Amino acid sequence: MKHWQLNKEESGIAVAVLDRAGESTNALSAEVMAEFAQILDQLDLYPPKGLIVRSGKAAGFIAGADIGEFSQLNTPEKGRALVARGWELFNRLAAVKYPTLALVRGHCLGGGLELALACRYILAVDEPGTKLALPEVMLGIFPGWGGMLRLPQRVGPAAALDLMLTGKSLDAKRARNLGLADECVPPRVMEMAAHKLLLSNRPRRPLPFVQKLLAGPLKAVVANGARKQVAKKARPEHYPAPYAIIDLWQKHDGNALAAPAVVDRIIQSPTAKNLLRVFHLQERLKGFGKDGDFVAKHVHVVGAGVMGGDIAAWCALRGLTVTLQDQSVERIAPAIKRAHALFKKKLRDPLRARAAFDRLIPDPAGAGAARADVVIEAIFENVEAKHALFRSLEPRMKPDAVLATNTSSLRLEDLRSALVRPERLVGIHFFNPVAMMPLVEVVEADGADPAMVRAACAFVKQIDKLPLPVKSAPGFLVNAVLAPYMLAAMRAVDDGISPETVDAAMLAFGMPMGPIELIDTVGLDIAMAAGQQLAGGAEAPRCLLARVERQQLGKKSGQGFYAWKDGKPAKAVAATVPPGLAEKLVKPLVERTQALVRDGVIVDADLADAGVIFGTGFAPFTGGPIKFLLDSGISSRKESV
Repeated sequence: MKHWQLNKEESGIAVAVLDRAGESTNALSAEVMAEFAQILDQLDLYPPKGLIVRSGKAAGFIAGADIGEFSQLNTPEKGRALVARGWELFNRLAAVKYPTLALVRGHCLGGGLELALACRYILAVDEPGTKLALPEVMLGIFPGWGGMLRLPQRVGPAAALDLMLTGKSLDAKRARNLGLADECVPPRVMEMAAHKLLLSNRPRRPLPFVQKLLAGPLKAVVANGARKQVAKKARPEHYPAPYAIIDLWQKHDGNALAAPAVVDRIIQSPTAKNLLRVFHLQERLKGFGKDGDFVAKHVHVVGAGVMGGDIAAWCALRGLTVTLQDQSVERIAPAIKRAHALFKKKLRDPLRARAAFDRLIPDPAGAGAARADVVIEAIFENVEAKHALFRSLEPRMKPDAVLATNTSSLRLEDLRSALVRPERLVGIHFFNPVAMMPLVEVVEADGADPAMVRAACAFVKQIDKLPLPVKSAPGFLVNAVLAPYMLAAMRAVDDGISPETVDAAMLAFGMPMGPIELIDTVGLDIAMAAGQQLAGGAEAPRCLLARVERQQLGKKSGQGFYAWKDGKPAKAVAATVPPGLAEKLVKPLVERTQALVRDGVIVDADLADAGVIFGTGFAPFTGGPIKFLLDSGISSRKESV
């Protein structure tokens, strides 16, 4: 066979190894699944004592279905055929009389987890790369190959629905604790443990009595609760897939083929097509930085404020040695405290959290700059101060080290004039909060050293962020498109529309946060400063000026457009949203995105859409602002507000 190897050991155990030809990761293409059916045919003729399914790839178990095949589902019949292929194959695997085991090391996602769920046992290897998830909802579809049937049977309906409706992943230990994996073992004993578990004849851990009730007589209670939770975050007209998952589990025991109309509606939906587009855009961003051999081991960050401190913490979390410089240990201390909370939350393992903490080194004297592979400047936005810092750093840095600025508003051409080698300066612009925002803009000024730009992209990719190459221009991409959007929102408040109504309009449009709440979160003083630089001389909105004069600066001061308590805004009930308000507010953002593509700040419309989605949260179901423009014809419509 082309993709599978079937080995029969002297013990009578068969081992099926998936090593998809010509690919770095395993995916369940039609050809891969047809070959697995052939394996089951052989084992029907000569039944083994047991079957172990494992990966031959270093990258992981199985990344899911072949995404490329989704783009070919241009008829309802093709969509149903794809669902039937996996549903029937994995039902067949689940029905074999000999014991089966999935040996999961590395990523086990989507169809890969559905294959594992069809096995009697799942053994998860305890190492950082092992992740188990059913993320189909993030592509606007559902786990139709048995996941909606078997995951609730293993972990209970509430936990299963939570995993399927969010797409979130579990590491090996959490998978075992939840009952998804039967065992969790370190790599050194995985072979022995797999064989022992396979032949143990051990019964699966039964669901508690309450979970059985929730999966049976109280099924409607669980389903209704799940619908309420989903409704808080996703509207059915924007994201129909999570609602379909709940319905298919409640009414059809997870068998999508029993509801062909649902299959047709979801797979053919504009949301699924646009989220597939977003997936491909994300993969394109991940490709930047691949064409080089730059690997950072040591990062030096200057400036221990919120941005600099959180950048340093993130780099330490991702395994790099980090030195963090500021004027004193006392100034660095708050960043260290925040880093400790981040490590504890993200790593959940005291030893790993301690190791990350040990990698983050306070360095008030700045000695780490001489050893660093990447030096990131994250001090306050002042050209003279940055010039003085660069004059101090440059003579001490390694010749091939990357020198980067995290500036959000200053031109790199103005900053680099203090350098002996101005071509080495690049922008590496993170977004707040660093731990949550996936995008990082890699900014290139005219005449920049291409090797430094490539190295910066490689570094961003190394720390598990999405690098977006942009040219040096005011606001780059993300801030440049947010400025006119937030200005339009405040102009609407000046015109008498309440902040709550403005936010409600954009939440209904599909934004993760309303623009007025966003301004409060960023800080009204920062919005004022950014507006002065990016609004092209436009007069500041009256509602903004009045609040800044009263020092009502938003979340950080406890009062802005909203009063803030315990980190949340107190909002009055929104009035009825005027027709066309959302379209009017989003139009400046869309037009500025177009202009930045036209001006060459970003290389093409696809990357512009990617940047605005991953940098601002622009409604992913639309496919991005320019895709939304093409689909909606927003420019040709008359404003109705």
